[in-house]
Amino acid sequence: MLINGVFEGGGVKGISLAGAVQGAQDCGVQFNRVAGTSSGSIVAALLAAGYRAEEMKVIIESTPFASLLQRSAIFNTRWIGPAARLFLKKGLYSGEALESWIRKMLQQKGIRTFADLPSGKLLITASDISNGSILVLPDDIRRFGIEPSKLEVAKAVRMSCSIPYFFDPVIIRKSPVMSKGLPFPDQFVYVVDGGLLSNFPLWLFDGERSEEGGGIIPVVGFKMVGKNEVEPARIKGPLTMLQALVETMLTAHDERYIEQINRFRTVKIPTLGIKPTQFNLSVQESTNLFRSGLVAGREFFNAWNMKIYNEQLEKQRKEQRKKKADALPLLPV
Repeated sequence: MLINGVFEGGGVKGISLAGAVQGAQDCGVQFNRVAGTSSGSIVAALLAAGYRAEEMKVIIESTPFASLLQRSAIFNTRWIGPAARLFLKKGLYSGEALESWIRKMLQQKGIRTFADLPSGKLLITASDISNGSILVLPDDIRRFGIEPSKLEVAKAVRMSCSIPYFFDPVIIRKSPVMSKGLPFPDQFVYVVDGGLLSNFPLWLFDGERSEEGGGIIPVVGFKMVGKNEVEPARIKGPLTMLQALVETMLTAHDERYIEQINRFRTVKIPTLGIKPTQFNLSVQESTNLFRSGLVAGREFFNAWNMKIYNEQLEKQRKEQRKKKADALPLLPV
């Protein structure tokens, strides 16, 4: 079965997405096009590059994720150091280690830029906070005078994974042509985690049909659930408040949208109370997340029914058309 897959963001909980991919592939699912936000962009990029879930599992087991949290020793001074780094760098940690890690993984499959992938194979979302708009990469990088095919996939992933205040934002300088005549500060754009605007962009592939028979290619989303299992955040100061804001953004975003109209095409993966920024996971916790995704993926696709999918999709579209009609103003007779 051929699907277009959309992977939600959720920080370190994204390990469970790789397990769900394993469950899908065990059921004969093949991925046509893929898209992702934040940690979902990592899974989507690896899939687009040709990795299978078994390989992802090996990568997960061999990667100490705490090693991706890097900053100079000067910023490790208790209280003062992190606050100073936030002020100077706009993030608690550099995202360079994360970018280098994903670059290495992609290069092993011969992938560097989007030109190395089939056109449209991979879409990654990020948030342009300078202009207050969502970016769908690679195409939207053209807004800044950059050729989409030349954009590094690893750079796009880093943009999408730049959790606000946790990782440094990615700063893009507009092309010389676009920068001409602009004040120096206006020549730069700040880009952060795509989850800030849309953490689960199912809409990216809606309506796409296969080239062979013209039938609809089903869009299936992979979403991490279980935020209610976590204890309420204890806010003791500015840093814990920022952490609570980030975790709320990554776990609660789009939740109502999914529950109401997209349950039929969403693989819901329990995340066992793991927090998005819990990078110091034990090997057992990582394994448990992967297994949770594996079970969720198998259960969803073992019960898959294309007929029911089409029926629910048509029902969804009718509801959306009705809402649009109800929202139209009445014209005077």
